[in-house]
Amino acid sequence: MDFEQKLQETSALLQKIASDFAPAVFANSFGAEDMVITHLIAKLNLPIQIFSLDTGRLPAETYTLMQEVAQHYPTHPIKVYFPATAAVEQYVNQHGINAFYESVELRKSCCHIRKIEPLQRALKGQTAWVTGLRRQQSPTRTDLGYQEYDSGNGLEKFNPLIEWTEKEVWAYIRAQNIPYNKLHDQHVPSIGCAPCTRPIAMGEDVRAGRWWWENPDSKECGLHVKKI
Repeated sequence: MDFEQKLQETSALLQKIASDFAPAVFANSFGAEDMVITHLIAKLNLPIQIFSLDTGRLPAETYTLMQEVAQHYPTHPIKVYFPATAAVEQYVNQHGINAFYESVELRKSCCHIRKIEPLQRALKGQTAWVTGLRRQQSPTRTDLGYQEYDSGNGLEKFNPLIEWTEKEVWAYIRAQNIPYNKLHDQHVPSIGCAPCTRPIAMGEDVRAGRWWWENPDSKECGLHVKKI
């Protein structure tokens, strides 16, 4: 499938989501893929609410882009969700500010507080949510399709860029002059919280810089893990 066909299919899928699965939301974490989808939603003027999760530990570059996006796409403001203050305080006071380095359990607990619970609030009452997931990104994402039922959140989940390659994502960003996270220029292809993200070396997997101290098979925060 050539790129123009992929672009047409992605645009058609977004339009179908907006018309057949309202109300629908798009989760934007300000990575390259998410900026492509943000651009398409704005370009097609689709009634898909864009939201983001501010974990409180995001890199400065992500906050800079967040402000830039608000100015660049004024017709589609991004709604921001924060973690519950009491839960963050309890975790930090009990385990320490950077306890997520100590075990997978503590890391996933931090992710639950800072990402999963706010996500659940963002998805409440929605019919569908859109993500920027691509099959190439991770061993945990190779079996994903364009659409699946998210039983954990009780709604349809769509991955419009699932077949796009990294090269295609960046070619579209350059061609359309889409704002992007400047951490990508520092060899950081996958961006999360600042303490859990690092640059990758040549030839490493694109998500090697996320939770790099863990086994690759466990490197999901829980946002995109299927419930069996």
